[in-house]
Amino acid sequence: MFDLKNKKIIVTGATGGIGDAIINCFVKHNAKVLATGTNEEKLISLKEKFSNIFTIKFDISKHDDIEKFVDNSSEILDGGPDVLINNAGITRDNLSLRMSYEQWNEVININLTSTFLLCKFTLKKMIKNKYGKIINITSVVGHSGNVGQSNYAASKSGIIGFSKSLALEYAKKNININCVSPGFIKTKMTEKIDPKFRELIISKIPSNRLGTPDDVANATAFLSSDLANYITGETIHVNGGMYLGWQNFYFNY
Repeated sequence: MFDLKNKKIIVTGATGGIGDAIINCFVKHNAKVLATGTNEEKLISLKEKFSNIFTIKFDISKHDDIEKFVDNSSEILDGGPDVLINNAGITRDNLSLRMSYEQWNEVININLTSTFLLCKFTLKKMIKNKYGKIINITSVVGHSGNVGQSNYAASKSGIIGFSKSLALEYAKKNININCVSPGFIKTKMTEKIDPKFRELIISKIPSNRLGTPDDVANATAFLSSDLANYITGETIHVNGGMYLGWQNFYFNY
């Protein structure tokens, strides 16, 4: 069992199913959490659910404001952050020949460039504090690719290579950078998938079920803890074995 007591943690993408589970897990382990997202109503709901967390409405696509966001977060947390969880991300699916420049660029800018900037400005704080952990949430398609998701796969694969590079650059600074790579997770997004297609997906997963947000949260919490002090540059796959026998799923466009 591990404890995150007094760990000062920033979580982006906090208003989604996985973000909510991450915050719930961290609060249970006594962390000091600052949650951010773009949905103000959901942030209010999070604050009502977890009265001891901090919330900030922030759009990570506003790249020029990210340094100020990190500075403000550090002030609110009274130091740190000790841990950054880059969980925010979007999809804009289409076959590559039909994909517009805007669809490509929006996904790369939010998923990859925002992650770069959040890491860059947070690392400055961590280097000063001589301690830190960054966990970037990627995806199974960042390893395998997927039809209709060339932009999303490129952004998530980019995060993996980026995280490995950061791990090499800052290991001597007592900073660990790792990834958690979910497969198909049971969220409101996957609930919208056609039931027949969902059953097809499950049939390809060795564990024979979709993952839960808690599965992802638990892996993230472990990497945030001192039990993972000698782990850096790694990716924990949370996909029920799906990556071991991945087959592309073809969507109708």
